[in-house]
Amino acid sequence: MNDKTEPSRRFLIQAAGMSPVALALFVSSVQAEAFPPATQKASGGAPALEAVCGLHLQFGADASTEMVLSWHSLAPVRNARVLLGAADGKLQQVAPAEQADYTDGKSNRRIFVYHARLRALSPDTAYLYAALHDGAEPAFSTFRTAPRGRSAFTFTSFGDQGTPTLGRELTLADGAAPPRKIFVNDNLGSPAAADATLGVERIQPLFHLLNGDLCYANIAEDRVRSWWDFWENNSRSARNRPWMPCAGNHENELGNGPIGYRAYQTYFSLPDAAGQTDLTRGLWYAFTAGSVRVISLANDDIAYQDGGNSYVRGYSLGAQKAWLEQELAETRANRDIDWIVVCMHQVAISTADKFNGADLGVREEWLPLFDKYNVDLVVCGHEHHYERSHPLRGREENRTLTPKPASLTTDVVDTSQGAVHMVIGGGGTSAPSNTLLFDPPACRVIVSVGAPDPTTGKRLPVYVMEGAPWSAVRNAGHAYGFAAFTVDPGAEPGGLTRMRVVYYDVRGPGGMMTPFESFTLERPRRD
Repeated sequence: MNDKTEPSRRFLIQAAGMSPVALALFVSSVQAEAFPPATQKASGGAPALEAVCGLHLQFGADASTEMVLSWHSLAPVRNARVLLGAADGKLQQVAPAEQADYTDGKSNRRIFVYHARLRALSPDTAYLYAALHDGAEPAFSTFRTAPRGRSAFTFTSFGDQGTPTLGRELTLADGAAPPRKIFVNDNLGSPAAADATLGVERIQPLFHLLNGDLCYANIAEDRVRSWWDFWENNSRSARNRPWMPCAGNHENELGNGPIGYRAYQTYFSLPDAAGQTDLTRGLWYAFTAGSVRVISLANDDIAYQDGGNSYVRGYSLGAQKAWLEQELAETRANRDIDWIVVCMHQVAISTADKFNGADLGVREEWLPLFDKYNVDLVVCGHEHHYERSHPLRGREENRTLTPKPASLTTDVVDTSQGAVHMVIGGGGTSAPSNTLLFDPPACRVIVSVGAPDPTTGKRLPVYVMEGAPWSAVRNAGHAYGFAAFTVDPGAEPGGLTRMRVVYYDVRGPGGMMTPFESFTLERPRRD
């Protein structure tokens, strides 16, 4: 093995539970498959024209038995595939990767993405894998499938990340000869975007929920580079565990498909959902891990705010809402599922001034369904700070449909009384909102939008102020962080199941972090 293909033995052994002998056996078998004797001389160890870049994982529809491995390139490759190994180091599966592609509407560059679907995996099991294509050095990593049935595990969540890189060149108009050139970050990223990723890896969750506004490519000079930098940063975690996203308003990129989400839809291969067409593929989906059902929504479909490159409110023609109600009804009827977690971008609650605010569309369309089917937890982004609500059930009959708190306790929360909403938008953006919080808590709610501005074409929001009786905890002191959720399934049928929540402030390089708060969600088991 040369240095390029030598995986971190300590990491792989610990993550996959392999012995050094089994690891060596797997790596050797991958090398033999990648560079058989007939091609060894021809390849000569020369660098691949197209390396395996941006390697990342997604759960399939059955998170306990299916995993999708994805990577991308700037040119088509041949024989893209994934080799899977188990704890004994023997090669178990070779899965071909399907090619997807899109042409960026701004640069006219074509991007190629490869998705390899692994099926018939064992639940709650660690695997070692290698992703490769002809001429490329294999990229090694590990993953664990989700448990089936009531089991303990941890997941994490943040949104609104950006990239830690400087991708735009500027010429300074300061009279220097020759003119001075600098690089800046033009997609709202910051160094914290790297710190947050490594903070997640310190926790090593089963999966990570990415609450929209992934890399802000739609406002970048070079959208392809922004996506590339996003994956280069996050592959350090996403190659080891699924990063399951929802689409935010900044995933709406002008010219990338009829409604702007083609880049997002190409980079991710997400579980299928009823009612989707090629236009809406991958924009809403669900998966189950243990006794937790996760539902990912695309809020641009129902939000009033004009926040992307084009105004697409109503694009699903009601298909997403119809799917959501059916999904919630079936989930609540399933006695094996205790927890319903919704991941979405735009928010129903916010106490930030001069920022986005809460959106009446979310309150009109989603919250009545959350009440009807007793959703437990809603994780969002959009606002670039951390706050959470009391459990919410019902609403006031006023202009803003103010959600009602069902309880005012903050340390142990019974989610059978209502859904707790968490705004977790401190994934790394350079435009934090934690210093803009109303004191005392209040909320600006977008209730409609005006006609398109003749200069910008944007529809300006119409705001109505309200009090914030639903506000429970806010973090005004620090901008960046993420939440970790540890599921305790409980010991007895019919007893309580709990979810321990810790919100961490991310404070420096390497994912240095300190807890801001911890609390417990609980509800009766449904068995």
